[in-house]
Formats: sequence, C-alpha cells, structure tokens
Amino acid sequence: METTFDRRNLQGHRVYWLKETGWRDSQLVAGSGRVNSYVFMAPHTGSECGPGYKSPLDAMQNGPREKLLYIPCIQPSPQETHRSDYLATVDVDPQSPTFSKVIHRLNMPAVGDELHHSGWNVCSSCHGDSSKRRDKLVLPSLGSDRVYIVDTGTDPKTPRLHKVIEGELLRALNVSTPHTTHCLASGEIMISVLGDKNGNGKGDFVLIDAHSLEIKGLWTKGEKNAKFGYDFWYQPYWDVMISTEWGAPKSFKKGFALPDTQDEDLYGRSLNVFSWNERRLLQTIDLGPEGIAPLEIRFLHDPRQTQGFVGCALYANVFRFFREEDGKWNAELVIDVPAKQVEGWVLPEMNGLMSDILLSLDDRYLFFSNWLHGDVRQYDVTDPKHPRLVGQIFLGGSVQSDGPVTVTGDKELKEQPKPVFHKGQRLYGSPQMLQLSLDGKRLYVTSSLYSPWDKQFYPDVVEKGSFLVKLDVDTEKGGLTLNPEFLVDFGKEPEGPVLAHEIRYPGGDCTSDIWLVENETN
Repeated sequence: METTFDRRNLQGHRVYWLKETGWRDSQLVAGSGRVNSYVFMAPHTGSECGPGYKSPLDAMQNGPREKLLYIPCIQPSPQETHRSDYLATVDVDPQSPTFSKVIHRLNMPAVGDELHHSGWNVCSSCHGDSSKRRDKLVLPSLGSDRVYIVDTGTDPKTPRLHKVIEGELLRALNVSTPHTTHCLASGEIMISVLGDKNGNGKGDFVLIDAHSLEIKGLWTKGEKNAKFGYDFWYQPYWDVMISTEWGAPKSFKKGFALPDTQDEDLYGRSLNVFSWNERRLLQTIDLGPEGIAPLEIRFLHDPRQTQGFVGCALYANVFRFFREEDGKWNAELVIDVPAKQVEGWVLPEMNGLMSDILLSLDDRYLFFSNWLHGDVRQYDVTDPKHPRLVGQIFLGGSVQSDGPVTVTGDKELKEQPKPVFHKGQRLYGSPQMLQLSLDGKRLYVTSSLYSPWDKQFYPDVVEKGSFLVKLDVDTEKGGLTLNPEFLVDFGKEPEGPVLAHEIRYPGGDCTSDIWLVENETN
C-alpha cells in the first residue's frame, strides 16, 4: 500500500497531510502551533471495539448503569493496629440482594501504604484498539511509594492482586509520593509524583508499560521540572498537558500547617503547561495567593476544547484555564466561595477548603466538594466564564449548628446547617471525593481527604469511620438530593473503622477517562 507524506505550512505552523489508499478522506490537522509538533491521524477501520467509549457523549448516552464501585479504604492508625489498607468492592445495583453493601475486601500485603487515588491500565483513549482491555486497576500509595496493580477483569466482584511495584524502584529515580494515574493511547500508564526521594517538592511523571507493567522511566524531558506535583490532564490535539501542585510531601504528610501554606517552597500555587509531544515544561501559570494548592484539574471532556477548570484547595476557589490565540495558556478566577466569619475556630474566618471537582460528560455541570464548610455544589458551566450555582447540599462539615463553631457572618446562608441524619444515623465528617454516573444522574460521595488531615479536622471520622452516600442529580434544572435508600457506613467494617477515599467504576467514569479526537493517535 503506497503512502505519501505531503508537508505543508498552515498559518505558519508546520503540519503533515497524510494520504493513503484505503484511509478515510485525507485529513489535514494543525499541530500545537509550535514548529515540529505534529498530530497524526490513525486509520479508520470501521469497527471500534477497544476499551471505553468512542466519545464522552457516547459514554453518557449509551454507557451502562454502574453496578460496582471500587474504593480504597485507608487504616487511620496502621502503626497501632498493624492492619493494611484495602480495596473495597461495593454493590450499587438496586436489583441486587447485596445492594449498598461492601461485598469484597482486597487487603494489601503491607502496612502503612496510604492508598489514595487510582486509575486504569487502559481507558477510552485506547478505544480504537481492539487488542487492549481495561482489566487492571492501578493504586499508587502516598505513604509507601508502592504501586499496586489489581486484576479486576478475571472477576470484577472479587478483584485480586496482580503485581506490586515497590517504592524503592520509584525512589531510585529520585521521585516519591505517586498520586494520579492515567492511561495513554501509546500503551503506557502514567503516574504523577509529588516529591523527590527526600520529600522535597518535585513534579514529574512515572511511565509504566501497560503490558509488562514494568517501569520505563520518567516522562519529562529537559532540565526543567515542575516545582510541585499532584494531578494532570492531557489533550494531544493541542499538544498540551497541564499539571497541578499540592506541596512538598515533607510538609503536608505531617498534617495541615497554615504557615506552610504561605511558604512558596512548601506549597504550590501554579499550573504547569507541557508540550505533550516533546514532554517539556513550557510555561508556568502563577495563580497567586487565591490559587494556593490547585488540586484536581479537569479539561472539558470534548477533546477539541481548549479550556477547563481547576479547584484550588486553601481558599475554595475555581479557576478556568484556557488557551489564548497566540498559543499561550492563561487562567482566571471564576468561582470564589466566601469565607465565613466565625467564633470557636482557630481563626476568625473559615475558608471552604475545596478538595474534589468533576465535570459531567456533556460538560454542562461542574461539581465540587467544600470540605471544611461541609457542602457539595453543582454549577451550570454552559458559559464556562460565568458558572452558575444550581445545586447545593450539606452533608456534615465544621459549621453545623450543634458544633463548637458559631458563624457570626455569612454571605451565603441565613442560618448554620443542621446535622445530617441518614438511615437512622448521623453523618460525621464532611463530603470529600466525588464520582458521577455516566448519565450524570447519580453522584457518589465519600468523606475522607487524607488521614493526617482527617485526624486534625474531623477526629470523629477516625473514630467512627467515613461514609459513602449517593446524591440524586437533577440534570434538567440542577439540584442535589440525598438518596434515602443508599448508605455504606465504613465505621462498621469487620476489623474496625476505615477512611474511604476515591471511587471508580469497572467500565470507566468521568474522571479516569480521557478522549482523543476521533481517529487521533497518541
């Protein structure tokens, strides 16, 4: 089969026009706007039966209802109990006799891992490759630097441990504290890291071969590294990846210390913009004092979009990031949760502390958890520059009416929220991690942020365990309602209370899957 490459210039950008007999119509695609950056189009086979879904809207409209959840459960006091973290499988099928129950627990072989976030070996970025299968869940550990690979394909209800990548292998690369996992269309797994081997801040990314599950090395090329690391999202169509910053592990692992958050050598406040093709750090966007600890980052799911949102923890702010006409990236504050004037608190003001954000697959709604105040919010972001609050519900928090804190000034509420009792018991702690159903109608919420911080802010959660609840979402006008039938109480686990964190579905979800432009390769 004859193939010709016709190199041309388009608006000063070097691009390739790929012609080949048997391919879909010849297509011309601009690269990132930088010389020597290209986007190649993959052949159209007529049958796409790889993992995931062909588009975000395909997932939303045709994806099945979730029946299982995978949730890392962290031991609050492993040094005392000598118990290991585990992966819980929760039945969320309303037709099942074990609905709303933990049906399996996969214990990790070591103690003190601090499991946190998880991701997949492959996802919808590999949808055009029928040889790939989403059957391994990847669980990095903030505490031990280990990476666990869990087989979820053999029996989804009973996951089993497949492989352990020991922390010493990461530290040999002078990185530590692995966090976010994303699969790549190249057949690799990429995990962000937050520090060097000594716990200083360092933003980089470990590459793991998705077939052999062996470490291949670090992703970033060149001498420039991000100062800190946390989350990341890539959009190959625009030759871009953007990462966020928490802080230096040696600081946040000790617990929350307000003076540390003001030290720019200990806490981050920037977005880091990389060339996806060249793997080089090109630009750092300083979000300033209002953007301290930018954590979860979400591009709009549409892979042709050049914008998204990032939640900044310390002052509960959301920034919209976007691409300028000249190819540079910028950010602007679009949501600012007001602090509350309080008495009975360590400070005269209580900020919200935003911990998790996500977008519905149609890019219509943004959700986030406001961990200190205790509410989950839903915003209409059809106009991304001007988000509009359409749903809000309190599920605990630090300003409940029967607690030690008295609110003396509030720009949003007329009275302090009452404690929440659900299925005959009180919800302790505050909403934290979120996961939305593919159709956007059900929002699952857990209540643990990070065990050292949980112990400081919500000691009742450490004593009584965290919760998992389900919110029913009004997808037409907006609105959040606590589902009366669903509750998992992680305080009643067989070996004692645990801290439930991030949520995954076996078939992919709103935060683990990244889509490419149709027929685009990585």
